[in-house]
Amino acid sequence: MHFERLCGRYQQMYDTQVQANKLFMVKAKNARMYLSHFVQVLYMSILRTEIKEEHLSLYGLEECNMIVPDISTNEQLLEWGQKIIEGENARISRGAVPIYNPSIAKVKVMYTLFKEGYQTQKLHQKATTRVQDEVAAYREKVDQLILDIWEEVERDNMDLATDQRLDRNRQYGVVYYYRKGEQV
Repeated sequence: MHFERLCGRYQQMYDTQVQANKLFMVKAKNARMYLSHFVQVLYMSILRTEIKEEHLSLYGLEECNMIVPDISTNEQLLEWGQKIIEGENARISRGAVPIYNPSIAKVKVMYTLFKEGYQTQKLHQKATTRVQDEVAAYREKVDQLILDIWEEVERDNMDLATDQRLDRNRQYGVVYYYRKGEQV
């Protein structure tokens, strides 16, 4: 029963993680989209000479050759999101006009939602892994118990004729699988 409860708890944790991941993926997609669009608008503003190219260093974009940085992984998105938000805030604090559509405020909201979702997903993953490890550790005890029962049933019915012994063993839940070419 303890093993069943552990397996049920694992399944529940896993299902919770999967459901939370669906919501998290939407947050990650939005954060990527807003961050990417913001960087593209920044680059277009530089091309139109509305913003000086040397301001790219505030964002950490000076070596990106006017290409949106890779934000395909969650870790890259965390890193670049922070850099871009800090860079825009630094540029604005120097008296520059903020970029709009999207505004850094909107980017920051999407980034914050993503970051919170990311941290929540990490917690779900740790909890699921912990319970999975408990199931794996307990499985050894369960397997040993099954083997002990099997051996005891086999020993108890050893003196019976083969057909009777197999039928009796099956009553106790012992299941036999025959190999290819083996006599039944």
